[in-house]
Amino acid sequence: MPAFTITELYRNRWYAELFFKWIEQRLRIKAFFGTTENAVKSQIWIAISTYVLVEIVKKRLNINESLYSLLQILSLTLFERVHINQLLNHAPDKYTDYENPK
Repeated sequence: MPAFTITELYRNRWYAELFFKWIEQRLRIKAFFGTTENAVKSQIWIAISTYVLVEIVKKRLNINESLYSLLQILSLTLFERVHINQLLNHAPDKYTDYENPK
């Protein structure tokens, strides 16, 4: 193969590696639930959709919590019937202090 082709293949592989690293760090996908192309795509799209929706909420409500903390609060209070403003403004320390759980 020509050197240019090899460098292009490596560059494209590197972008794929960066994408999966971003997925692991931002979307908290550690493993895929299915092995088919459709299962993987569905899981990635659901995770990206959740990420974008949480970022929109964070921006609209002017929340200073980290994305990780916000996702943790939402996951722990998913089925509680509390307005999101009230939930985030009065979040107990047990939701926001991951390093020192109570």
